[in-house]
Amino acid sequence: MNFSRLLGILVFSTLLPSCNFTEEIYFNEDGSGKLNIHFDGNEMMAMLASMDSTLSTEKAIDSTLVFRDLLEEKKDSIAQLSPEEQAKLKKLEPFSIRMVVDHGKGTMNFDMYSEFKKVSEVNDAFNAFQEAGSLGPSIGPDSASPMKSKTPTTQVNYALKGNTFTRRITIVDQTMFEQELDSLQGAEMFLSGSTYTFKYHFPKRVKRVNVEGATFSMDGKTMVYEVNFLDMMKNPKSMDLKVELEN
Repeated sequence: MNFSRLLGILVFSTLLPSCNFTEEIYFNEDGSGKLNIHFDGNEMMAMLASMDSTLSTEKAIDSTLVFRDLLEEKKDSIAQLSPEEQAKLKKLEPFSIRMVVDHGKGTMNFDMYSEFKKVSEVNDAFNAFQEAGSLGPSIGPDSASPMKSKTPTTQVNYALKGNTFTRRITIVDQTMFEQELDSLQGAEMFLSGSTYTFKYHFPKRVKRVNVEGATFSMDGKTMVYEVNFLDMMKNPKSMDLKVELEN
């Protein structure tokens, strides 16, 4: 299975049963760090195998794609796109994506990650993850030009100021957002078991957080908060997070 085909699978990932995402951020003392969006596709692999018997002949793959390098390679094709489409691609530039697929072991895992000096540099990482899936089949190593993708209806912004970390969501197109909610109705049965986990590692102990149900590591520096993926899609503002750290 080539890399472009694997990227293309991402566009369907949120429509299959038991989609389990983890949004993980590591912070250093100076506010720099690393963000990773992880997709556990093991159950997705089982479904795909039942739909496509040829997958049993595929070799295991462990590959990494650096979007900065890919966008440079495809710059002539990208220059022919509209400014809006070029801006979407530009958002992918800080990220790399690693795909590990082993049909024999029944595993499929995707990690999209980036290091940052300020967490605001990687704002809207989950939408970037979805953009990678939408654009993947056309910007991958086996293709000639990018493909248009849908405009996200929400935007996520991260900020770390002093001892306070925030994750804020804005609905940028209310009409389109409501249309997306309508389209989710047919997928509720499949998505009801899916999860989205926030896992944040801070250089200081967490003093308080604005949500109930979060758990913490023994040293108090790591917060884990798991939510139902469908609930998050229906009410993204409920995932506005505020974490206050000790001095």
